[in-house]
Parts: sequence; structure tokens; C-alpha cells
Amino acid sequence: MKTIFTLLAIFTFAGTAVAAPQSNALDAMYAAVSKYPNTGKVTEVIQTSMYTYMQVSGDQGSIWLAASKNKVEKGNNIGFGSGATMKNFHSKSLNRTFDTIIFLDKVEVLK
Repeated sequence: MKTIFTLLAIFTFAGTAVAAPQSNALDAMYAAVSKYPNTGKVTEVIQTSMYTYMQVSGDQGSIWLAASKNKVEKGNNIGFGSGATMKNFHSKSLNRTFDTIIFLDKVEVLK
């Protein structure tokens, strides 16, 4: 009988240890890493009626990104996926030519 109570106690404690939730900070970090393989800090933002142009500094240096209009601000850390890279892209709305720019569906401000 003593053995049965001991086994029940072990299973109970083992079950709660396995079911214990991870911290929200770790969950957010893993989600950001897996969802967006690229990250960087926004150093410049140009808003147009349809797009947000962002210069981002990251591990690969400084790059320009363009995504659907969003609320990104200078100094934000963002995550983004891969997109379409264009060389010598001329923006008519900005009357500016970008040596290289990456067009994305969206970016996400990381906390």
C-alpha cells in the first residue's frame, strides 16, 4: 500500500513539472526568432501613402526595406522575413533611387 501511494505521489509531481508553463519572455523570444529570421534596428523611416521605407542596421550592415504602411519608428527593433530585392529602384513618390531595396509583405516591431 505504501508503494502505491509513493508511485502516485511521484506521478503527480512529475505531471506538474512537465505541465509547468514557460515564461512569456522566452515564448516571445522563440516566436520572434522562428517567425522572422532577420532583425535590425531602424535608423531612418520615410512614410508614403502606401508604403513605409525603412533603413535598418543589422548584422549584415545597413539595408533599405519597403513594406506596407505601418507604424515603425526610428529606433525600433524589427523582425522581417525575406522579400524581393531590387537594384537601382527609383521611387516616383519619393523621387529617389535606392541602390538596393528589399520589398516585404510586412515587418514587426519587436519588444
